Amino acid sequence: MSIGEVSAETGLTTHTLRFYEQEGLFPVPVRRNAAGRRVFTRDEVQWLKVCQKLRSTGMPLPEIRRYAQLVLAGAGTVPERFEILRRHEDKVRERIDELQDALEVIHGKVELYARRLDAGTADNLWRDGPECDS
Repeated sequence: MSIGEVSAETGLTTHTLRFYEQEGLFPVPVRRNAAGRRVFTRDEVQWLKVCQKLRSTGMPLPEIRRYAQLVLAGAGTVPERFEILRRHEDKVRERIDELQDALEVIHGKVELYARRLDAGTADNLWRDGPECDS
């Protein structure tokens, strides 16, 4: 696949794809054709999609780079890769819990507003409703 095709499929810009390559985020070097253009395999596209999930859930680029280096190093690095992913999973779960707490407060406010609007008593809404823990 060309860089443009990969960009279209993943939603990553061609600039981002080149940056990821420069930063060593691929577990194998990206091949080039006779004209010097990048040629991505299906596996590399899938890798990019995993990287997108890791980035969108807050994994820093240096940690993704380390993970890619470990993949390139081979099967002996599986325990370390596992640990990187396990720690990140824990962080994502913590963030989900934080967001769930925030959503409950927001939902409580939405319900309060709906009731007050229906009743025509929409005064002091900013201070009424569910309390925040932090």
